[in-house]
Amino acid sequence: MKEDRSEMAAKDVELDPRSAAISEPLSSSSSSPAAFNAVVSAGNKSRSCKSSLPVTQPPCPGHVLENVLENVLQFLTCRRDRNAVSLVCRSWYRVEAQTRFEVFIGNCYSLSPSRLTRRFKGVRSLLLKGKPRFADFNLMPPDWGAQFAPWVAATAMAYPWLEKVNLKRMFVTDDDLALLAESFPGFKELILRCCEGFGTSGIALFANKCRQLKVLDLIESEVTDDEVDWISCFPEGETHLESLSFECVESPINFKALEGLVLRSPFLKKLRTSRFVSLEELHRLMVQASQLTSLGTGSFSPNDVPQGEQEPDYASAFRASKSIVCLSGFRELTPEYLPAISPVCANLTSLNLSYANISPDILKPIIRNCHNIRVFWALDSICDEGLQAVAATCKELRELRVFPSDPLEDSESPVSALGLQAISEGCRKLESILYFCQRMTNGAVIAMSENCPQLTVFRLCIMGRYRPDHVTGKPMDDGFGAIVKNCKKLTRLAVSGLLTDEAFSIIGEHGKLIRTLSVAFAGDSDMALRYILEGCPKLQKLEIRDCPFGDVGLRSGMHRYHNMRFVWMSYCRLTRGGCRDIAHALPSVVAEVFGSDVDDDDDNADYVETLYMYRSLDGARKDAPKFVTIL
Repeated sequence: MKEDRSEMAAKDVELDPRSAAISEPLSSSSSSPAAFNAVVSAGNKSRSCKSSLPVTQPPCPGHVLENVLENVLQFLTCRRDRNAVSLVCRSWYRVEAQTRFEVFIGNCYSLSPSRLTRRFKGVRSLLLKGKPRFADFNLMPPDWGAQFAPWVAATAMAYPWLEKVNLKRMFVTDDDLALLAESFPGFKELILRCCEGFGTSGIALFANKCRQLKVLDLIESEVTDDEVDWISCFPEGETHLESLSFECVESPINFKALEGLVLRSPFLKKLRTSRFVSLEELHRLMVQASQLTSLGTGSFSPNDVPQGEQEPDYASAFRASKSIVCLSGFRELTPEYLPAISPVCANLTSLNLSYANISPDILKPIIRNCHNIRVFWALDSICDEGLQAVAATCKELRELRVFPSDPLEDSESPVSALGLQAISEGCRKLESILYFCQRMTNGAVIAMSENCPQLTVFRLCIMGRYRPDHVTGKPMDDGFGAIVKNCKKLTRLAVSGLLTDEAFSIIGEHGKLIRTLSVAFAGDSDMALRYILEGCPKLQKLEIRDCPFGDVGLRSGMHRYHNMRFVWMSYCRLTRGGCRDIAHALPSVVAEVFGSDVDDDDDNADYVETLYMYRSLDGARKDAPKFVTIL
């Protein structure tokens, strides 16, 4: 199992395929006559004033409105608002395209790169997602696609002023990085999250060419070790670096070069190192970069100190780093050194211990000083006792993630309903939770719904198949039903455990704001899927695995799929014929199937292992591998 344990990226403006599909809206005039009249009236008033200047022909009212609208849209950053603006009329469509500098594309196959460059001429920032999230759990073949190559080629021709690229689950090659570096002389920010296909040689070339670089973040990506000293490839002299993250790079680094890079990077605020940086080396970096606000510690284990030499005072280094508010890393942790971070605990707003296998006894002396923590991630090794300590101290907590130390279904998780209930009682401001466990009760989930009504994200992953309430043996319907009923702001929900169709009926009735729904090992019949598809009007992303849903349930959402970003169903009861019916009925939807259990010509007998269905403006992709069939 691979779960993205990095910080969320900043929100960008999303390219809505519905608006991108329209060459231009049919109407050439504004749909808001009052706004238009107000602009014209203001122009008439100015012309009525006496002036010695020669009288000139007034500008076209439509141009006046476009100029005003252009100035207004500079301040409009919400992507949904921008998408709505682009659909008003032809002139608004044009102005919105002219003023959009940041674009977010949630599926790299939802449109072609050429469509993007035809519509938007001034893009400076691109956020692009590739594979769906279930790829993190090894449910998608690694060579499925999501190539960055066509995107970098198109943007290199159209956007010479491009400054930022943020990629997630994309296949990026060294050649892509080389073209990126050579095409944009003012390039400033590259974030590769859960990406693959490139190595240290590509990073070395990129770092050397991009002299204006401010951000280079490699997060949860697979980086091939080409035995290249990429740290030494940054240009000499003072850099513009503000953020450097390479926690995921599994190859030794030239520490002397890293130390020199940090020393000549006076603007560096975020530094996250790999496990090949020892505690002594971290100490040296901290002494030279006391301005850091976010630190990834590396291994947090010391090397063998030569006999006769005194070990560095690690606590003093943290004491001098008063600006640190985010801490992560702690790989290969030596527990007795963890108290060294105590001097900064009072200032911390984010603490990520999701790679540190620590006990509650080690956690408690640290967490009792973290009163300002808003984001806390940890392994379940902290046990219910550790969560109770978090609940007693972290009253400002907004986000909690508890990951499994052992992801196997039959392993015994040390966290349970007790820990969840403690968090709900102590952290009333909680807005987002991801919680892996094996023993859960309806009572604990109901308490969470009542104590934390501000929840927008609730992801409870009960490991194992069809696990009921640990105490009563009943389905978890009441618990998840209470979450949907009481948490009115809920936009993301992940359900698991023993759930009947009744639970999905409640989700469909009350989950009016849910945009992302993940379901595993749940439901009785196709009615469960029907309740969701007919009852959740905002649903954009639907992820389902190992559920008894078949063609009937799939067809019940025929009216919804053209407005959804994607539907993923694996190990359900879908047939190739049922999937083909959807594909034929909805030309704007691409249906991909792969991994069928039976290989024959009988559509009704040929069950599909995985269906990945998404909307696209440009039809089926051209780079599908042989194991993928596009219906």
